Amino acid sequence: MFNEHNVIAGCKRKEMWARKELYERYAGSMLSICARYTGCRDTARDVLQDGFYKVFTKIDDYAGNGSFEGWLKRIFVTTALEQLRKKRFAPIIDEYEEIIEDTETLAFDKLSTDDLHRCIAELPDGFRTVFNLYAIEGYSHAEIATMLKIKEVTSRSQFMRARQILQKNVQQFISQENATQYI
Repeated sequence: MFNEHNVIAGCKRKEMWARKELYERYAGSMLSICARYTGCRDTARDVLQDGFYKVFTKIDDYAGNGSFEGWLKRIFVTTALEQLRKKRFAPIIDEYEEIIEDTETLAFDKLSTDDLHRCIAELPDGFRTVFNLYAIEGYSHAEIATMLKIKEVTSRSQFMRARQILQKNVQQFISQENATQYI
Protein backbone atom coordinates (compact mmCIF):
# COMPACT_ATOMS: atom_id res chain seq x y z
CA MET A 1 0.00 0.00 0.00
CA PHE A 2 1.29 3.44 -0.97
CA ASN A 3 2.14 5.61 2.03
CA GLU A 4 2.94 9.05 0.66
CA HIS A 5 4.60 10.29 3.86
CA ASN A 6 6.97 7.29 4.04
CA VAL A 7 7.80 7.49 0.34
CA ILE A 8 8.60 11.20 0.55
CA ALA A 9 10.77 10.60 3.61
CA GLY A 10 12.55 7.76 1.77
CA CYS A 11 13.14 9.99 -1.26
CA LYS A 12 14.61 12.67 0.99
CA ARG A 13 17.03 10.01 2.26
CA LYS A 14 17.77 9.13 -1.40
CA GLU A 15 16.52 5.57 -0.99
CA MET A 16 16.00 3.80 -4.32
CA TRP A 17 12.88 1.86 -3.24
CA ALA A 18 11.15 5.17 -2.43
CA ARG A 19 12.17 6.79 -5.72
CA LYS A 20 10.92 3.75 -7.62
CA GLU A 21 7.61 3.76 -5.77
CA LEU A 22 7.14 7.50 -6.31
CA TYR A 23 7.91 7.12 -10.02
CA GLU A 24 5.53 4.19 -10.42
CA ARG A 25 2.77 6.02 -8.59
CA TYR A 26 2.93 9.30 -10.52
CA ALA A 27 4.63 8.65 -13.88
CA GLY A 28 1.38 8.04 -15.77
CA SER A 29 -0.39 11.20 -14.65
CA MET A 30 2.74 13.33 -15.03
CA LEU A 31 3.32 11.94 -18.55
CA SER A 32 -0.20 13.08 -19.45
CA ILE A 33 0.63 16.59 -18.25
CA CYS A 34 3.89 16.60 -20.23
CA ALA A 35 2.11 15.36 -23.38
CA ARG A 36 -0.54 18.09 -23.11
CA TYR A 37 2.16 20.75 -23.27
CA THR A 38 4.60 19.23 -25.74
CA GLY A 39 2.08 17.70 -28.13
CA CYS A 40 4.54 14.89 -28.84
CA ARG A 41 4.77 11.62 -26.89
CA ASP A 42 8.54 11.27 -27.36
CA THR A 43 9.23 14.81 -26.20
CA ALA A 44 6.80 14.26 -23.32
CA ARG A 45 8.86 11.26 -22.19
CA ASP A 46 12.00 13.42 -22.21
CA VAL A 47 10.22 16.07 -20.15
CA LEU A 48 8.97 13.36 -17.79
CA GLN A 49 12.53 12.21 -17.13
CA ASP A 50 13.76 15.78 -16.66
CA GLY A 51 10.86 16.42 -14.30
CA PHE A 52 11.59 13.39 -12.14
CA TYR A 53 15.25 14.38 -12.00
CA LYS A 54 14.12 17.74 -10.62
CA VAL A 55 11.72 16.08 -8.18
CA PHE A 56 14.45 13.85 -6.79
CA THR A 57 17.00 16.68 -6.52
CA LYS A 58 14.51 19.18 -5.03
CA ILE A 59 12.51 16.85 -2.80
CA ASP A 60 14.05 18.49 0.28
CA ASP A 61 12.28 21.72 -0.76
CA TYR A 62 8.89 20.09 -0.23
CA ALA A 63 7.93 21.15 3.28
CA GLY A 64 4.62 19.31 3.45
CA ASN A 65 2.54 22.46 2.96
CA GLY A 66 -0.22 21.74 0.51
CA SER A 67 -0.74 18.75 -1.72
CA PHE A 68 2.32 16.76 -2.73
CA GLU A 69 0.70 15.94 -6.07
CA GLY A 70 0.13 19.67 -6.63
CA TRP A 71 3.82 20.28 -5.92
CA LEU A 72 4.71 17.57 -8.45
CA LYS A 73 2.38 19.00 -11.10
CA ARG A 74 3.96 22.42 -10.72
CA ILE A 75 7.42 20.92 -11.37
CA PHE A 76 6.22 19.06 -14.47
CA VAL A 77 4.35 22.05 -15.90
CA THR A 78 7.43 24.24 -15.35
CA THR A 79 9.68 21.61 -16.95
CA ALA A 80 7.36 21.36 -19.97
CA LEU A 81 7.36 25.16 -20.32
CA GLU A 82 11.16 25.18 -20.19
CA GLN A 83 11.18 22.62 -23.00
CA LEU A 84 8.93 24.88 -25.07
CA ARG A 85 11.25 27.82 -24.43
CA LYS A 86 14.16 25.73 -25.68
CA LYS A 87 12.22 25.35 -28.91
CA ARG A 88 12.26 29.14 -28.98
CA PHE A 89 8.62 29.41 -27.96
CA ALA A 90 7.18 32.74 -28.99
CA PRO A 91 3.58 33.91 -29.00
CA ILE A 92 2.27 33.55 -32.52
CA ILE A 93 -0.42 36.16 -32.51
CA ASP A 94 -0.43 39.91 -32.54
CA GLU A 95 -1.38 41.11 -29.08
CA TYR A 96 -3.10 44.16 -30.50
CA GLU A 97 -5.65 42.22 -32.51
CA GLU A 98 -9.23 42.37 -31.33
CA ILE A 99 -10.24 39.53 -29.04
CA ILE A 100 -13.22 37.81 -30.52
CA GLU A 101 -15.60 36.26 -28.01
CA ASP A 102 -17.00 33.00 -29.25
CA THR A 103 -20.27 32.01 -27.67
CA GLU A 104 -20.63 28.62 -29.36
CA THR A 105 -20.45 25.63 -27.09
CA LEU A 106 -18.03 22.83 -27.86
CA ALA A 107 -19.25 19.36 -28.69
CA PHE A 108 -16.80 17.76 -26.28
CA ASP A 109 -19.42 15.32 -25.02
CA LYS A 110 -19.25 13.51 -28.36
CA LEU A 111 -15.50 12.85 -28.02
CA SER A 112 -13.53 10.39 -25.97
CA THR A 113 -10.82 11.78 -23.72
CA ASP A 114 -8.13 10.44 -26.06
CA ASP A 115 -9.79 12.08 -29.08
CA LEU A 116 -10.01 15.39 -27.23
CA HIS A 117 -6.31 15.15 -26.26
CA ARG A 118 -5.46 14.56 -29.93
CA CYS A 119 -7.41 17.68 -30.92
CA ILE A 120 -5.61 19.72 -28.25
CA ALA A 121 -2.24 18.32 -29.36
CA GLU A 122 -2.88 19.70 -32.87
CA LEU A 123 -2.96 23.28 -31.56
CA PRO A 124 0.14 25.39 -32.28
CA ASP A 125 2.59 25.44 -29.34
CA GLY A 126 1.69 28.89 -28.02
CA PHE A 127 -2.05 28.30 -28.17
CA ARG A 128 -1.76 24.80 -26.69
CA THR A 129 0.39 26.07 -23.82
CA VAL A 130 -1.98 28.88 -22.86
CA PHE A 131 -5.03 26.62 -23.29
CA ASN A 132 -3.54 23.96 -21.01
CA LEU A 133 -2.46 26.45 -18.36
CA TYR A 134 -5.81 28.24 -18.28
CA ALA A 135 -8.46 25.62 -19.07
CA ILE A 136 -6.84 22.52 -17.62
CA GLU A 137 -4.41 23.65 -14.91
CA GLY A 138 -6.58 26.57 -13.76
CA TYR A 139 -4.00 29.38 -13.81
CA SER A 140 -5.26 32.95 -14.27
CA HIS A 141 -4.25 34.96 -17.31
CA ALA A 142 -2.13 37.18 -15.05
CA GLU A 143 -0.26 34.11 -13.75
CA ILE A 144 0.18 32.77 -17.27
CA ALA A 145 1.53 36.11 -18.45
CA THR A 146 4.13 36.05 -15.68
CA MET A 147 5.09 32.42 -16.34
CA LEU A 148 5.47 32.87 -20.08
CA LYS A 149 6.79 36.44 -19.94
CA ILE A 150 4.00 37.76 -22.16
CA LYS A 151 1.31 40.39 -21.63
CA GLU A 152 -1.95 39.38 -19.99
CA VAL A 153 -3.92 40.49 -23.07
CA THR A 154 -1.74 38.14 -25.15
CA SER A 155 -2.64 35.24 -22.86
CA ARG A 156 -6.34 36.04 -23.16
CA SER A 157 -6.12 36.41 -26.91
CA GLN A 158 -4.19 33.17 -27.36
CA PHE A 159 -6.72 31.33 -25.22
CA MET A 160 -9.62 32.65 -27.29
CA ARG A 161 -7.84 31.72 -30.53
CA ALA A 162 -7.02 28.27 -29.13
CA ARG A 163 -10.72 27.77 -28.32
CA GLN A 164 -11.71 28.77 -31.84
CA ILE A 165 -9.20 26.41 -33.44
CA LEU A 166 -10.15 23.65 -31.03
CA GLN A 167 -13.83 24.11 -31.86
CA LYS A 168 -13.04 23.77 -35.55
CA ASN A 169 -10.84 20.69 -34.93
CA VAL A 170 -13.55 19.06 -32.82
CA GLN A 171 -16.24 19.78 -35.41
CA GLN A 172 -14.05 18.35 -38.18
CA PHE A 173 -13.29 15.28 -36.08
CA ILE A 174 -16.99 14.71 -35.36
CA SER A 175 -17.84 15.19 -39.05
CA GLN A 176 -15.18 12.63 -40.03
CA GLU A 177 -16.45 10.18 -37.40
CA ASN A 178 -20.04 10.57 -38.61
CA ALA A 179 -18.98 10.12 -42.24
CA THR A 180 -17.11 6.87 -41.49
CA GLN A 181 -20.17 5.44 -39.72
CA TYR A 182 -22.06 5.35 -43.02
CA ILE A 183 -19.28 3.79 -45.09
